[in-house]
Amino acid sequence: MNSPNRGEESPKEEPDRDKDAAEESESKRLLPSQSPLLSSDDENEVAFESREKVVIVDLETPESILNVDYVPPFSWKKLWLFTGPGFLMSIAFLDPGNLEGDLQAGAIAGYSLLWLLMWATVMGLLIQLLSARVGVATGRHLAELCREEYPTWARLVLWFMAELALIGADIQEVIGSAIAIQILSNGALPLWAGVLITASDCFVFLFLENYGVRKLEAVFAVLIATMALAFAWMFGDTKPNGKELLIGILVPRLGSKTIRQAVGVVGCVIMPHNVFLHSALVQSRDIDPKKRGRVQEALNYYTIESSVALLVSFMINLFVTTVFAKGFYGTKQANNIGLVNAGQYLEEKYGGGLFPILYIWGIGLLAAGQSSTITGTYAGQFIMGGFLNLRLKKWLRALITRSFAIVPTIVVALVFNTSEASLDILNEWLNVLQSIQIPFALIPLLTLVSKEHVMGVFRIGPTLEKLAWTVAALVIVINGYLLLDFFVSEVEGLLFGLFICIWTAAYIAFIVYLISRGGALPSTWFSIELSKRFSANGT
Repeated sequence: MNSPNRGEESPKEEPDRDKDAAEESESKRLLPSQSPLLSSDDENEVAFESREKVVIVDLETPESILNVDYVPPFSWKKLWLFTGPGFLMSIAFLDPGNLEGDLQAGAIAGYSLLWLLMWATVMGLLIQLLSARVGVATGRHLAELCREEYPTWARLVLWFMAELALIGADIQEVIGSAIAIQILSNGALPLWAGVLITASDCFVFLFLENYGVRKLEAVFAVLIATMALAFAWMFGDTKPNGKELLIGILVPRLGSKTIRQAVGVVGCVIMPHNVFLHSALVQSRDIDPKKRGRVQEALNYYTIESSVALLVSFMINLFVTTVFAKGFYGTKQANNIGLVNAGQYLEEKYGGGLFPILYIWGIGLLAAGQSSTITGTYAGQFIMGGFLNLRLKKWLRALITRSFAIVPTIVVALVFNTSEASLDILNEWLNVLQSIQIPFALIPLLTLVSKEHVMGVFRIGPTLEKLAWTVAALVIVINGYLLLDFFVSEVEGLLFGLFICIWTAAYIAFIVYLISRGGALPSTWFSIELSKRFSANGT
């Protein structure tokens, strides 16, 4: 008796199949149709949908050796395909707030803090590589993992803190762009008009996103190249002292009069929203987290790409610092210079010429402001979607996150546009706001990247874990010093002082909760040493 072929269906099965199809059709009819405001994902919010990801094709490796653990050899073509997320991440190292820190460090401390700028960039690279590691190894970004790791109340606090940090950074970035527009329009456009023009970048971002992530990355590459060219032009035009520059990079120096600038240099490196952003950006490449070899390959390429991107950002920051060190160190204007009046001081110092330095500065500042505000919109989508699991269309999420920042920025532009001093005071408060948020990005990151049930075989080892916590502790302590110095000088009145004390107690308690919940510090600093001692005593 011949058995039926596999491709043939038994007559008895056809009524059952028709019945199932009818039930499925009826259930779809009864269910409400998907809202046009919701994303196409059925269950959870995702950083990038499958159709949006860049496919990494491996045509050089034979299929016979493509197993789970196989790591393909280095390829320049693949490096090019992986290039992009690191450069978007590096823009946070070049935003207007960072540029203001650079110019003030140069004007007040001269070349003496260049070594600190270099090592602060290295510390930032370590943190960003850990963020990328989380995203590639788990297939989810940091905000999503925090949603699953922490209880609802803690998750909402972390989300609120991340949004505050993003709004603070965005205000600085939008104000920086508005100042650049004011410079380039020769004062014809007021600050609030520049803010409205910069707000339109949300729609530019949405327009570019429709053409794919590679097109968006290309636009950011043009903006970074514009910054590099503008500030390199200024560097060549002002001719800083080469010998002093090398000494500043190679010889650590720190005076009592430059401590505040040193704290600012380190504090500007770790941007809370950027830690969340990078873990999502790396998912724009189609990597299967179940294939260990492919994950390791992606981590190798992202390490190279991020290192090159931050090298470029370091050079741009170096150009800005040395230009202002050359022109204003030791002068009467050094303590008064800021983002608002920097262009004016440059024009007075170096004059016009074929292409006035004022407009070169304005072009570089505009590129920095525009690129950082668009990445801020990007980060806001991932932060809101990840923490709250909002399955909204990307245009709606971008509109919401942009509104969160633009509305307070317009208010700020109208209120603080009275004088340069008022904008400087605002900038100090915004720096404090972002410094406060740093532990709430670093602690969850280091906690998660150290957990085996989250990272699997890609959890970091004890040595890297100690190094990462040392860097995090150093950054948190430095920013704590900045906060203490600021509050001591600014807090007046018993009631306000009492409020600050209560708030500080709650702030420290939440940090302790985050550390104790992850068990990160005890395992890093104490448990390993204690286990060694007990095992030694036992033998």
